[in-house]
Amino acid sequence: MTTPVRSGGTQPAAARQSSLRGHNLSVITRTVFGEGGGLSRAEVAALTSLTRATVSRLTQELIDARILTERETQVGRPGRPATPLFPAERTMAGVGIEVNIDYMAGRALDLAGRTLAEFKEPGDFAASEPAVVLPALGDLAAAMVEEVRATGARIVGAHLAIPGLVDADAGTVLLAPNLGWDRVDAIPLLGPRLAAHGLSVRVSNDAKLQALAAALRAPGRLVPDPTFLYVSGDIGIGSAIIVDGAIEGGQHGWAGELGHVSIEPSGPPCHCGSFGCLERYAGKHAVLDAALLPLDSTAGDVQRRLEAGDERTHRAVARAGWALGIGIADALNLIDIPKVVLGTGLAPLVPWLLPAIRHEFATRLLAARFIEIGVEGAPPDPAPASTGGALLALDAVISHPASWVPAS
Repeated sequence: MTTPVRSGGTQPAAARQSSLRGHNLSVITRTVFGEGGGLSRAEVAALTSLTRATVSRLTQELIDARILTERETQVGRPGRPATPLFPAERTMAGVGIEVNIDYMAGRALDLAGRTLAEFKEPGDFAASEPAVVLPALGDLAAAMVEEVRATGARIVGAHLAIPGLVDADAGTVLLAPNLGWDRVDAIPLLGPRLAAHGLSVRVSNDAKLQALAAALRAPGRLVPDPTFLYVSGDIGIGSAIIVDGAIEGGQHGWAGELGHVSIEPSGPPCHCGSFGCLERYAGKHAVLDAALLPLDSTAGDVQRRLEAGDERTHRAVARAGWALGIGIADALNLIDIPKVVLGTGLAPLVPWLLPAIRHEFATRLLAARFIEIGVEGAPPDPAPASTGGALLALDAVISHPASWVPAS
């Protein structure tokens, strides 16, 4: 077999032993986490095609690094003792924190997916001052981090979720229309108390982190169909493209701004500066306004009105379904995704949204004659962007365990 040559004419360097070790460690962690634990070393070797000796040696390194743990020996299928491997509990934690229009929240998860600490504080952050909001969030996050560290767990990273366009590398919120933020250098504003903990904090779009939470049952463990278009329904409408459990962000990480697709070019003005955007019809405030409900009403309040047969609420939700059907059909014509997951405030309303959504699919989705697009609600979660941020932080350990395992 000849060595391939790159287009520039130089041959790729041979893999170093350390690179091979890192790759094999990753193969083992992805296998164990992907199964949710319970595999023996022999089963890991069979699934990965690594030798039993390699699996035994590297697994012990992962146990010593407190990434994996062993449980009591069980009798395996052939009758010989087998020691099952599981993600370690309360050893490492990922942190997610978020600012939304009407709350700020945070969650810390361990490698087993257990919540070690969390908070959620209501508020009104529309047209807010980031120099006030972010330090308050930073203090709440610092208290959560201190609670987690008191258990002995190590914080491996953190993600700050914001509803808008972000530059993750620069840590900048470029534009968050509903918050009223424009070009905010977010990380320093989280304040000295959080900074004192030395965490690596990255800024992410909230809908993308929500979508990641919907794609994973637990750290490293995907749901059965992990390719979908995710659409969130907070005061604004966000979305994300998930392919095989990974976020498809586009060149700048901005793909998925479905809430600002124009449904009616001459429609009502939007905070983004355009007119007739999807969120002006299907966002939380738009639905509550149309239903003549107070703006602090919840999706549960809307659901109860629907169950009671309130005609105005039914019309408001049908209007939202009409707009969602148009926007989602346009997106699916472009990206060819087989499933749609509706999250946050939209999830409880799926049964009432579906008729209007499917009606628009039938007339606007080119492939509607050949396939049926699945539409479902995301699992209940009061702060899914925080969950997704914690999961993304933990993925650094699962995907690149060599960075956390001392060299042998």
